[in-house]
Amino acid sequence: MSGTNSPEAVKKLLENMQSDLRALSLECKKKFPPVKEAAESGIIKVKTIAARNTEILAALKENSSEVVQPFLMGCGTKEPKITQLCLAAIQRLMSHEVVSETAAGNIINMLWQLMENSLEELKLLQTVLVLLTTNTVVHDESLSKAIVLCFRLHFTKDNITNNTAAATVRQVVTVVFERMVAEDERHRDIIEQPVLVQGNSNRRSVSTLKPCAKDAYMLFQDLCQLVNADAPYWLVGMTEMTRTFGLELLESVLNDFPQVFLQHQEFSFLLKERVCPLVIKLFSPNIKFRQGSSSSSSPAPVEKPYFPICMRLLRVVSVLIKQFYSLLVTECEIFLSLLVKFLDADKPQWLRAVAVESIHRLCVQPQLLRSFCQSYDMKQHSTKVFRDIVNALGSFIQSLFLVPPTGNPATTNQAGNNNSGGSVSAPANSGMLGIGGGVTLLPAFEYRGTWIPILTITVQGSAKATYLEMLDKVEPPTIPEGYAMSVAFHCLLDLVRGITSMIEGELGEVETECQTTTEAASSPTQSSEQQELQSTSDQMDKEIVSRAVWEEMVNACWCGLLAALSLLLDASTDEAATENILKAELTMAALCGRLGLVTSRDAFITAICKGSLPPHYALTVLNTTTAATLSNKSYSIQGQSVMMISPSSESHQQVVAVGQPLAVQPQGTVMLTSKNIQCMRTLLNLAHCHGAVLGTSWQLVLATLQHLVWILGLKPSSGGALKPGRAVEGPSTVLTTAVMTDLPVISNILSRLFESSQYLDDVSLHHLINALCSLSLEAMDMAYGNNKEPSLFAVAKLLETGLVNMHRIEILWRPLTGHLLEVCQHPNSRMREWGAEALTSLIKAGLTFNHDPPLSQNQRLQLLLLNPLKEMSSINHPDIRLKQLECVLQILQSQGDSLGPGWPLVLGVMGAIRNDQGESLIRTAFQCLQLVVTDFLPTMPCTCLQIVVDVAGSFGLHNQELNISLTSIGLLWNISDYFFQRGETIEKELNKEEAAQQKQAEEKGVVLNRPFHPAPPFDCLWLCLYAKLGELCVDPRPAVRKSAGQTLFSTIGAHGTLLQHSTWHTVIWKVLFHLLDRVRESSTTADKEKIESGGGNILIHHSRDTAEKQWAETWVLTLAGVARIFNTRRYLLQPLGDFSRAWDVLLDHIQSAALSKNNEVSLAALKSFQEILQIVSPVRDSDKPETPPAVNVPVPVLIGSISGPGLSRPFVRTDSIGERLGRCSSSEAPVVTDELEDLNLWWAAWNTWYRIGSESTKPPTTFDKLTFIPSQPFLTALIQIFPALYQHIKTGFNMDDLQKLGVILHSAVSVPISSDASPFILPSYTEAVLTSLQEAVLTALDVLQKAICVGPENMQIMYPAIFDQLLAFVEFSCKPPQYGQLETKHIANAKYNQAEWVALNYVPFAERSLEVVVDLYQKTACHKAVVNEKVLQNIIKTLRVPLSLKYSCPSESTWKLAVSSLLRVLSIGLPVARQHASSGKFDSMWPELANTFEDFLFTKSIPPDNLSIQEFQRNESIDVEVVQLISTEILPYANFIPKEFVGQIMTMLNKGSIHSQSSSFTEAEIDIRLREEFSKMCFETLLQFSFSNKVTTPQEGYISRMALSVLLKRSQDVLHRYIEDERLSGKCPLPRQQVTEIIFVLKAVSTLIDSLKKTQPENVDGSTWAQVIALYPTLVECITCSSAEVCSALKEALVPFKDFMQPPASKVQNGES
Repeated sequence: MSGTNSPEAVKKLLENMQSDLRALSLECKKKFPPVKEAAESGIIKVKTIAARNTEILAALKENSSEVVQPFLMGCGTKEPKITQLCLAAIQRLMSHEVVSETAAGNIINMLWQLMENSLEELKLLQTVLVLLTTNTVVHDESLSKAIVLCFRLHFTKDNITNNTAAATVRQVVTVVFERMVAEDERHRDIIEQPVLVQGNSNRRSVSTLKPCAKDAYMLFQDLCQLVNADAPYWLVGMTEMTRTFGLELLESVLNDFPQVFLQHQEFSFLLKERVCPLVIKLFSPNIKFRQGSSSSSSPAPVEKPYFPICMRLLRVVSVLIKQFYSLLVTECEIFLSLLVKFLDADKPQWLRAVAVESIHRLCVQPQLLRSFCQSYDMKQHSTKVFRDIVNALGSFIQSLFLVPPTGNPATTNQAGNNNSGGSVSAPANSGMLGIGGGVTLLPAFEYRGTWIPILTITVQGSAKATYLEMLDKVEPPTIPEGYAMSVAFHCLLDLVRGITSMIEGELGEVETECQTTTEAASSPTQSSEQQELQSTSDQMDKEIVSRAVWEEMVNACWCGLLAALSLLLDASTDEAATENILKAELTMAALCGRLGLVTSRDAFITAICKGSLPPHYALTVLNTTTAATLSNKSYSIQGQSVMMISPSSESHQQVVAVGQPLAVQPQGTVMLTSKNIQCMRTLLNLAHCHGAVLGTSWQLVLATLQHLVWILGLKPSSGGALKPGRAVEGPSTVLTTAVMTDLPVISNILSRLFESSQYLDDVSLHHLINALCSLSLEAMDMAYGNNKEPSLFAVAKLLETGLVNMHRIEILWRPLTGHLLEVCQHPNSRMREWGAEALTSLIKAGLTFNHDPPLSQNQRLQLLLLNPLKEMSSINHPDIRLKQLECVLQILQSQGDSLGPGWPLVLGVMGAIRNDQGESLIRTAFQCLQLVVTDFLPTMPCTCLQIVVDVAGSFGLHNQELNISLTSIGLLWNISDYFFQRGETIEKELNKEEAAQQKQAEEKGVVLNRPFHPAPPFDCLWLCLYAKLGELCVDPRPAVRKSAGQTLFSTIGAHGTLLQHSTWHTVIWKVLFHLLDRVRESSTTADKEKIESGGGNILIHHSRDTAEKQWAETWVLTLAGVARIFNTRRYLLQPLGDFSRAWDVLLDHIQSAALSKNNEVSLAALKSFQEILQIVSPVRDSDKPETPPAVNVPVPVLIGSISGPGLSRPFVRTDSIGERLGRCSSSEAPVVTDELEDLNLWWAAWNTWYRIGSESTKPPTTFDKLTFIPSQPFLTALIQIFPALYQHIKTGFNMDDLQKLGVILHSAVSVPISSDASPFILPSYTEAVLTSLQEAVLTALDVLQKAICVGPENMQIMYPAIFDQLLAFVEFSCKPPQYGQLETKHIANAKYNQAEWVALNYVPFAERSLEVVVDLYQKTACHKAVVNEKVLQNIIKTLRVPLSLKYSCPSESTWKLAVSSLLRVLSIGLPVARQHASSGKFDSMWPELANTFEDFLFTKSIPPDNLSIQEFQRNESIDVEVVQLISTEILPYANFIPKEFVGQIMTMLNKGSIHSQSSSFTEAEIDIRLREEFSKMCFETLLQFSFSNKVTTPQEGYISRMALSVLLKRSQDVLHRYIEDERLSGKCPLPRQQVTEIIFVLKAVSTLIDSLKKTQPENVDGSTWAQVIALYPTLVECITCSSAEVCSALKEALVPFKDFMQPPASKVQNGES
């Protein structure tokens, strides 16, 4: 109100009033002076009020009668303009609430007059409304007058006025009741004594009511009177009234103000006494009317139902039932019965439609329905109202199908359509509307030809009516087809939804309450137990009551619901409708289940199941007793018998899948429609969400699902989930794309359904498992005797259920696995495959599941879980065994660490595989074993290790798959490695176990029996391993032998140190030598036939293409292995006592292998020989920490520094050759016997070596294609053994032995190579490389000479023998050796691939030998033996051959090396020779040397034509070096050297210095080919030798002088000849040779003069100078020559003559001035 009483608003009001009054006075000035005066006095009145009072509004209200007066007078003028002005002014006053009660009365009277005069009717209504709504000043008589005024205006002829008045009446009625409500609110706090109303008979008993309430009471009472067509008591002055308007007003009051009637007895009384009888009375025409009954047959004409009244009556009834049910129980029973009757088929369509709408309004109020049930159905003699409503809806729906509404032409189509075949004839009106050629399907129900569209009429859960709202229609409307059906359909749905949600909600509350009370009971804090017990029992009672109501409600309605819903489900062609129907059936089934109502639960489930399957599908479960009782029962509804309609065959559903029925004999195909799929999803939903309440009906549900899954062709995949798969045979499943997209969803829901089994209690879970097992047994029976695809649904789902219930697996493990083991034995492969899949998946899941307590602490459970795995070993189907093994593999991968006591069981499964069980089985079993060995040996009990060894060995012997045998050998190696690493722990555990077994055996009095018994258990484990490997070493398959051999020796080699010392005896004689004997025997008797291929398409290399060659490989391996063990473990074997016997046996094996006619074996034998010779004889290293006791004690020796009591042994690897037992403690004296024995061993070895060498290198007597000639590698190896062997026997090695050795070396080097091996052994001819054999030979000699070098004096006599040997090799460079009578070809001429023998290229070998000779000679030149045995002479003699051959040598390098070697040897040897000159030991050497020089410097061999100039110069420089050697090493010592020798040298030098030209040279090269440098060197040497020393003997002086004169003479001749020729030739140039010659001479002259000047003057003879000077004139004559070259040479020759230009001396005599 603040808006109207603020100062501004008041001021504005005053202004407005004054202006209104002024306007009024102006208007009335002429015609109505009294009004004008009144208006003017009004202005003054207003001004004075405003001036005098502070509370202006209050003052105005007091004087309102006077203030209003002018306006009322204005209205009285009946002038429209004035009237409007006045009414507006009055409204303004009213809206400011300044009108008093009297003023209000006056205003109403004035309005009444206007009304009677029909003036300003709309303004009147407006004014009334303002007057009544702004405040409550109008009441009682004036109020009733105002209301009547509005009513009367409602019935005027003017339409606008009419409607406005109607609205005003409604508003005014509402205002009256709102006032009452407000009044109640105000007085609520005052508690009043209720006045008992006696009998309520007096209609005026309103004295107790307050003013507003009284008005309301009077008004309502009169409304009832008016509707009943009686006179009103209070609304005096009413002239007319309609029933429809009255009913509408009644309804609105009842609907809007229910609390008024519920709180005030007076009003309740009105309801009971007035309203209800009135309604019942008005209903009567509708009840009596029968449609189609002719008037003639009835005695009195029946009043026809009138739509507007009837419809409004139903609205009133709806309100009464909804709001005042508690007051009007009896009356409501009547109303409800009436409603039910209105649904009858003989009532008019519109009546049925509005009745259904009314019922719908009830159906959305579950609490109300509950009250009906409690008030009627549960009372003994009462009508079963609730049941009747439901049944009525049901029969109503059926009647719509069976009796088509008039105007529906489908009746014609009713017969003939009931054919049960698959062909579906669509009725004419089946809702297909052709639109543009396409067809759209309206949502509809269709049943036996009746087609009823489904209209969208309401939102779910709200009853929004159509016809109950048609308040403006007078004639009954035409109801569209399908409307009534659609509403009835929604009634059912809302009914189900309401009831179920209500009951479920209450159930939920009860359950939570129960929980809270039980919790409270269990908590000790409760003070009074009494009170608590009390509350519990109260609750129990309450619950019992509630439960009774719930059960009654369900029992009352389920039959009707099921009948109606089944029919609708069958008829529905719309997906949404179907969905709703199914949802209703599902919620009902779940509710029945929760309440434990088995019959009804199964009935609903059966309905859904039937809907899921194709029509007439033969499924026994659904036709069992419960289903039969339902389907053939007829429910009596109101005396009419209505059959449960069985599903009709024709269907207007889209077929989405065609598949095969699941039956023993296939019977064609069946079709699934999209509706079937929808039902299936509902079924899944039911089972998923409500599995706990299904109990025995799991059987129904699962059987149906199994059939559907089968028809849809879903097949199980991992974990038991079903995935779309193809059927195996038959007219396979056909699925449309529509259903294809659905399938994954369905399979997903299927899986989720079984996942949710984890939330079921134990009992429900057992129901589920039992149902699945019995389904599975049926499927198994069907699958017997044929290999058709079986139904795997049950097996797959057992698996899924097991997987999700792992947390309580014990309670279902035995039935589950027991059944699956049966499935595993089924003859149908697919069936058993899935049985195995399920079983293995469960076992794996069980073992990986996180149990509480964990499996490690619950061994019983672990063995329980593993047991079925063992059971599977008794099944013979290989596919099952494969699954079993795959399972073992996966268990190992995930759980191997924690198997513990389950190990023997798991290993047993692997070992149970036999050789005949197929490759894949063996392979899988073997994978498991591999995993065990690689990962799990540490986690298993040690007693299982023996089992592992046995199982691994058995796989090695399986001959199905080579790779497995090979890998199993690898596993044995891994096992041995494990034994080694964990030796101590294994040993402790085994000893403990052994002790326990021993004790048991003693108690039983039996002998403990185990293999290798006396050895301790750990050693036995090793020996078992060795024995297994030994067996594999002689397996028929070469690859297995090879692998086993390698492994056996590696194992013994790596881990043998762990064995007790005494156990070694067993190893050597029982394992190793036994094996060697078997292998030697097999090798020598093996077949030499060629094996074509290694099975299948494997190509065999030619080196392995006979059994003999394959055994050869084995022999090689075995021998090598044994040798290695002898080598590395000798310190262990020697103390065993019979070591020398073992050594001899081993050497014998080596010898027989080395002399076998197989290159591979023989070579390998030598390798083994080498190996055992690398054993160093015991060395005493003081730095080695271990000092075991002296070795000649036969007790087991403790290896290592720690020695403990009993069996504990230190596990120290002692593999290095150096750590030997032969070491003695530093304090004791060395044990001599040991060394002697040692020497005997070595000499035995030397004898073996000598036998092998002499046998193998002896040239055979005859040669043919098959002659066996030892290979180069063999010989190389043989020779390479010598150095190692020699180290041990050198102390006793004498000349005889050296002789023997020499023979073998020589023969070995002489052995040729077969031409096909040559490319691999020989370098190409041009490369100077040694073969390895040649290297070895030289190495052997090198070792010898080194040994001699450091050896005692008596050994040095061997030097000459070594030189002889080497020089023999040097000769090979020019003369290769012969091998028997074998013809060898030079390598270049040998053709490959022919069995020819090729001689080696011995040049590199000879040259290397030469280098060795030189080096050796350098070291030994002064040795007595070397000097005495004329070694130097032999060297020179040997070198003479290549030197004299020079260019004719096979290789050019040879003579060059020979020269350099000669120079080096001479540089060392000549001083020695001079030293020993007197002894005559070198006399025979000098002539040899002179001849050698001569042969070399003036060789007979001709240089090759292609020799380049540079080469020639290089070769010349070599010649020069030789001359230099002569000038430095020989001539200076001429007095120590035989004279003949010196003479020979001088002659040579002379010959060299005046070398005549060779005619073979071309012109161009002649000057070079003349060896100028060489000549010059010779010349200079001659000169130097002539002038350098004092001439000791005339003979020497003569030599040099003679040489000089010859030289000078020759120069003179040449110059003369040249001058002559030059002169004669004139312009022509001279021949090239001549020019060259003259140039040389000129150069020689200049050289000579130079040399003469350099020498001591006393050494030069005077005649010589004279001869020199005599040349001068001749030289001068040459100046004229034309050749430029000659000129330049001449210039050089003339220049030195200047030294002779000096003044003539006084006296020159004998060249001395």
